[in-house]
Amino acid sequence: VQLQASGGGLVQAGGSLRLSCAAYGRTFSGYRMGWFRQAPGKEREIVAAITWSGGNTNYADSVKGRFTISRDNAKNTVYLQMNSLKGEDTAVYYCAAGELWRGLNGMDYWGKGTQVTVSS
Repeated sequence: VQLQASGGGLVQAGGSLRLSCAAYGRTFSGYRMGWFRQAPGKEREIVAAITWSGGNTNYADSVKGRFTISRDNAKNTVYLQMNSLKGEDTAVYYCAAGELWRGLNGMDYWGKGTQVTVSS
């Protein structure tokens, strides 16, 4: 199984970015896909998650109303649309996949991170 994240970059505060996570190697029905981030000196935190089959979503309070997670089952790809970016959103963003029974933070597969830097 491979998860390939892309779409990070440098953006000004107030701007937008869309991250993509292409998944290979298996079908993900019965899984939850998540986006996590880790800023320098901080612990990794969950940003958003979506169930592959039903599309149910969860968001960290800090990104509600600004970020949107979605998936395209045909393309086996999960997206994170990030709007109204702030300096505190600067982090390495990771996509991950885990079986539903493991809960929001229980992930089985991880992709390499993509850097998001928001300049103020």
